[in-house]
Amino acid sequence: MKHKNNLQRSYFSYALYSVFFTALLFVIFGYNGWGPAAQNEQAIGEISRWCERVSGGFFREPVNTLGNLGFVVTGLYMFYKLSKDATTSKGIMMFSSSSLALLYASASTFLGPGSMAMHGTHTKFGAWLDNVSMVTYILILWIYNLKRLSNFTQKTFYYIYLSILIYFAIAYWNFGSGLGIGLDIFEVSIGLWLSTEVLVRFPNFYGRLSAGFVVLIVQELFGNRLIDVIQNPLDNWHVLFYFLPAFTPNIEKNVTVKRSYSPWFWVGFLSFYSAYTIWLTGVPEDPSCNPDSWIQAHMIWHILCSFATLCFFNFYRKEQFNEK
Repeated sequence: MKHKNNLQRSYFSYALYSVFFTALLFVIFGYNGWGPAAQNEQAIGEISRWCERVSGGFFREPVNTLGNLGFVVTGLYMFYKLSKDATTSKGIMMFSSSSLALLYASASTFLGPGSMAMHGTHTKFGAWLDNVSMVTYILILWIYNLKRLSNFTQKTFYYIYLSILIYFAIAYWNFGSGLGIGLDIFEVSIGLWLSTEVLVRFPNFYGRLSAGFVVLIVQELFGNRLIDVIQNPLDNWHVLFYFLPAFTPNIEKNVTVKRSYSPWFWVGFLSFYSAYTIWLTGVPEDPSCNPDSWIQAHMIWHILCSFATLCFFNFYRKEQFNEK
């Protein structure tokens, strides 16, 4: 028991070691250059896809790359809090599972090196790692909600999680962002998270009826207009996924969790929405683009997104469980 407690107290230390090791790998692989750039990246001296001028230095986009340190800082804070939780009499209660809590903290931290690999190297591997890191994070949220709705085991959670993640990693490397079938798993996962969140909050007939439509309404805020979905059903077939969680049986009996959405869920949502509106301006075509500035819109996008992951961390840590 003493050995286990010492291990739990070391979560933060292990996270620090991992960050240091990752930084060391960056130094080793970047020492002699990163290799050939991906076909969709610009040459050194030109303006990158995310507004910043491509540098011939260690990082291709220095500002956009270093902005990802926000994920590392907030991720380490999560590990620190979980290490403190582990020393209490209740232990780590987030997600009612220490392993899932650590998975969330790990995935949140991984967003930093993943995005740094893309903006820093401009290689195909960097782009792949960036997208894998995003899917690694977002899958946790809706699969965990589905676990609450269906009451399946933690083993089943990891089976579903790893199966989708491994499929995505292989398919993205071979076929690109559409996976060869025109499916953006990251975008669909955000919709599934919102859909399942509605059902967890309202595990009744009204929740089932409204869950998918709530996603379509929220998408309007992000520029995905409902009228376009209706007029181009073949290009938007993925919206059908948003309605599937509503058919989960027995959610009225299975949902035994109480969540307080104020303030952290709404602050996190506002932070992400603000990040998205700023992200739209971080392109060469935008009049505000200054490729030589040390303040880049895409850098701010990274910082606000890292804050959003911290907000949702606080949101899930305050869950109250009433296991039956």
